[in-house]
Amino acid sequence: MNQTIHTYASLTHDLELSGLRRQDTLLVHSSMKSIGQVEGRADTVLDALSDYLRDEGLLVFPTLTWSNVNAEQPVYSVRDTPSVVGILPELFRQRPGVRRSLHPTHSVAALGRDAEAFIEGHERFDSPAALGSPWDRLRQRRAKIMFIGTSIAHNTFLHGVEEWGQAAQILGDTPQQLVVIDESGQRLSVPSRRHIGGHSRYYACLEPHFEIIGALSRARFGDADTTILDAAACAAFVIELLKRFPAAFTLEWNQANPNFFTEVLPCAQ
Repeated sequence: MNQTIHTYASLTHDLELSGLRRQDTLLVHSSMKSIGQVEGRADTVLDALSDYLRDEGLLVFPTLTWSNVNAEQPVYSVRDTPSVVGILPELFRQRPGVRRSLHPTHSVAALGRDAEAFIEGHERFDSPAALGSPWDRLRQRRAKIMFIGTSIAHNTFLHGVEEWGQAAQILGDTPQQLVVIDESGQRLSVPSRRHIGGHSRYYACLEPHFEIIGALSRARFGDADTTILDAAACAAFVIELLKRFPAAFTLEWNQANPNFFTEVLPCAQ
């Protein structure tokens, strides 16, 4: 059986069919393997996404370094420290015109008209996704979050929503003292607290609830099943959830309430 070879043109057509606008701010979580065979491979995928958004919108990838920058390895170089979340973010951050934020563990890389303003000041926050950080700016801009062949459980934005909603057991109390090296080579000492608790194991349970409120749509990108979330609508829903159930994403809560997301939460809405 012949396998479809995806091209720049076909991937651009997939973006058009997805409902994404060229004016959107788009954060992409991705599995390159899930897209299938692509003429030109990862560079073609990045070309299609970049050209779709660069002139009128903003393209953002997470370039996280949480597993290779820590108390034992405290230095983050915005130029040199690799991302740990796949080939597309790693290649994207190195492309001409892309700007990467200075947060030592939860940086983002952005391309578009106001990329510099979007990433500005991330290093000033002592948590990964604080109010006012680029992760919160996704909400402010009513961004879309695209999951190409990945689950919505892989969702750093929701860690941010938990921070803003003051979820139980989301941040460690003691900051690590990390070092950021900026584009000019200047070294900055940055205190940084870390996310704790494994909350993301329950994020996928929100999928049917996001569908009900119209904050989730589905598409295809190459061979990949793709989910698109409305950042602002999802954030509003989760913040309201946390007002009533601040421990909703903790292991202890879900062990005590195993039917919470399927039975209790629908009745509480």
